[in-house]
Amino acid sequence: MSARICLCFSRLTLVNHLFGMRGLSNYCLSCCVNSLLQTFSATWEIAELLERWDAAGAKGDARNVALHLKRVLDAMRGDLPQPAPHRDFLHCLDQNSFRLNVQHDADEVFLSILNFIHQQMDNKVLAGEIQDLYKISVETNLQCLKCNSVQTETSYMLSLPLYVKEDDNSLEGCMNSFFEHQELRGINSCFCAHCGTKNPSRQGVKLLSLPRILCMNLKRFRNSRGSTRKLDCRVSFPETFDFSQSLQHVFSGNFAQNECRYTLYAVVVHCGYAMFGHYTAYVRHRENKCWYYADDSHVQQTTWEEVQRTYGGRHSRTAYMLMYRRDSEEWRPRPELSG
Repeated sequence: MSARICLCFSRLTLVNHLFGMRGLSNYCLSCCVNSLLQTFSATWEIAELLERWDAAGAKGDARNVALHLKRVLDAMRGDLPQPAPHRDFLHCLDQNSFRLNVQHDADEVFLSILNFIHQQMDNKVLAGEIQDLYKISVETNLQCLKCNSVQTETSYMLSLPLYVKEDDNSLEGCMNSFFEHQELRGINSCFCAHCGTKNPSRQGVKLLSLPRILCMNLKRFRNSRGSTRKLDCRVSFPETFDFSQSLQHVFSGNFAQNECRYTLYAVVVHCGYAMFGHYTAYVRHRENKCWYYADDSHVQQTTWEEVQRTYGGRHSRTAYMLMYRRDSEEWRPRPELSG
């Protein structure tokens, strides 16, 4: 190795060391979890909430996901050049049904980790605040096409599942498709309480509120005749976008938020095929605002132009999950209540 290459590598290691960007070794096919841990590390709000948690009651619990996530995120913030230790976290997931040496879907693992935290933390207030970071509240209206009566219910999601067409896509177009009215007929007909029978219906979804962290899953995998294939088609996405400018029509009449501008800070990338692939991640650093690329134990500084190469089309290295943070005043967790 030439002296110039060695010097470049040393400088890269120094940059990562100074800004606390630590890689994670690939242990028993852990690239999926490794990439998600990089996004959780970039979601500094979670680490701050977990820091407030007195986990004394969970110590020694090998199955407590929140406890082991707290520990690994703390290790990832350390100023050491070697990969952060995370095997305890992987074995913890293994005991919660996400087996080692098995390839997993990143969105499924992500949602399960959030649900495990909510179920297993003994401080339910903090557990609720962590889930609130991602909670997308929606209003679903179901109109009977026979009597025109409307049933309305509210619910929430922790990730927005966006259908990808086998063509050029944009993030805005995918979100518009998600909120389009759908007609439900035949076996998909819904029960109408007014008519007392199943009738063709029209379903619409509106936003009630947007979260601090908006996670979106680009549904690139298709199941057909017992097999799964991946769509490498192009999906462009911006570094910043404003719901109030481009998607205001999807707001419910009860939507009352003023700040709807978001900035991208993490991208989970899938490379390869549906049944044989590899996950990596791009994350934007909180302090220096630079983009970093994390491929297991290897972490390097990169650019927004490199992140854009994950749009797809000509490359199999495609964005699979996008995480945006709402632009607003500096976030502060809710104060603890006593008495």
